[in-house]
Amino acid sequence: MDILENFKAIEVESPVDKIIKQIRNSIVSGQMKPGEKLPSERKLSESFGIGRTYVRDAIKKLEFYGILKTLPQSGTIVSGADISAMEGLISNVIKLNENDFFHLVETRVVMETYACGQAAVRRSNRDIADLEEKLDEYKQRVDANLPGVKEDFNFHIQITEASQNKVIKSLMLILIPDILEIYRKLNVCGEGRFYKSFDEHKVILDCIIKQDAKGAEEAMRVHLKDVVNFSLSYKGNE
Repeated sequence: MDILENFKAIEVESPVDKIIKQIRNSIVSGQMKPGEKLPSERKLSESFGIGRTYVRDAIKKLEFYGILKTLPQSGTIVSGADISAMEGLISNVIKLNENDFFHLVETRVVMETYACGQAAVRRSNRDIADLEEKLDEYKQRVDANLPGVKEDFNFHIQITEASQNKVIKSLMLILIPDILEIYRKLNVCGEGRFYKSFDEHKVILDCIIKQDAKGAEEAMRVHLKDVVNFSLSYKGNE
């Protein structure tokens, strides 16, 4: 047996990953609280002893995960999202192996199908208004011929909000960003996909408005069918 088979490649953290870890640890430990403003990029760059480009990239990733939020003329603040649920995740951002893609999608389908059905049963008028707002934001991106990844993500998270299941919402906040990152790497969202996705979102929302739980669950399965099929074909090519 070749002794080298027992050795694994050493993963070297990028500067961005190290910045993310430090900011995350400050938030999880309570040193930085929701609503608190981050120092400027320049001050962070000086404190970390690293270029501002790395700081900017780290902030963008943390914004994507909903941990930070940049407000016009106010700077970047710590979001009030479920930050504690993120502990243990962000230090490994972008490091999920594509081989995990099928299992991530499989888990997403189980959770989102259930959440969609519960949203149809439990939704309030406020939930409907919020979902309609998220769908309209998505439509604006699609009509402008722009990728709507973030807006898509926000619509799905709003469904979990309407389901009134905080555990599912927290788990989805962990799962979806990693799935979307692999979507981008594997170019899952091909040309025209965002238009098709928007139409499917409308069907889902219509079922939730009508409180049709079974219809909502089926509409979500149909919506996720393409990515499930893609993940199965990718799994078969490993």
